[in-house]
Amino acid sequence: MGRTIEKLFRAPYGVPNALQVVEEGLWITDQITDRVALVEIAEPSEYGVTRLIRDIPSESSNTSGMAIGAGSLWLAANGPGTLWRPERSTDAQKGQGEIFEIDPESGTTRNRYPVPGGGGVHGMEYDPFEAGYLWVTTLKNQTLSKIRIDGWSVERVLDLPYVRAHGVVRVEDGIWVVHTADRVIVKLEVESGVEMERIEVPESDPQPHGLSVFGADLIYCDATSGWVVKIAL
Repeated sequence: MGRTIEKLFRAPYGVPNALQVVEEGLWITDQITDRVALVEIAEPSEYGVTRLIRDIPSESSNTSGMAIGAGSLWLAANGPGTLWRPERSTDAQKGQGEIFEIDPESGTTRNRYPVPGGGGVHGMEYDPFEAGYLWVTTLKNQTLSKIRIDGWSVERVLDLPYVRAHGVVRVEDGIWVVHTADRVIVKLEVESGVEMERIEVPESDPQPHGLSVFGADLIYCDATSGWVVKIAL
C-alpha cells in the first residue's frame, strides 16, 4: 500500500541517526558528535532547518537510536565513535553496543547498560503502554528484544524479517521497525512477531533510519541526507 511521504526540514546536524517527538518539539541526535538537539517542528527557514531550542552533549558513541521515557533520554551506542571522530574514554567498545540513560537537561549519564547478547544496536523505543520496558534492536541475532529496565532482563525476543533493523515505534496494536538497507518499515504483532503491515520507501525518497510516532503518522530521519520526513498513515 502506497503512503504519502513528505520531506519536512533538515536536521541541525549533518548525520542525524535517531529522533523522538516530544511535546516541546523533536529530539534528534548526531552520529558523529553524539550531541542531541531539541528543535521545533515547524516550517523551515530559508536554510532548510527549524529553530534550535537547545542541545546537549552526551557520552554515547556512534549513536544510532533514541528513546524517551521515565524522565530520561535513552541513546543507543553502536560501538565506538572512532569511524567518525577521535576516541573518547566513554565510548562503547567495538562489538559491544550499549544503552545510555542520560539526563535530558544536562546530558549527564545516569546509567549505561549492555546490549543483551552483545553486538551492535540501532533503534529502540520506550514502551508507552507498559512503563519500565525498552524495545531494543539486537543486531547480532537479527532480533528485537523487549527489556525490563529494572534488573535489565530480556522479557521477549522477536525475530526480524530483514537485517539492519533501525528505528522502532510501539503503537497500540503492534510495533513498527525500520529496515534501512531494504527501505521497508514493517509492523509486527508484539507477541508473535508476525508481520501485520509494511511501508516501502521508494528510492526517490530519503532513506529511513531513525523513526518516531508523529501524531497519527510517523516521522523519520535520514543520516545520509539530513532530511526529516513524514509518512502519513
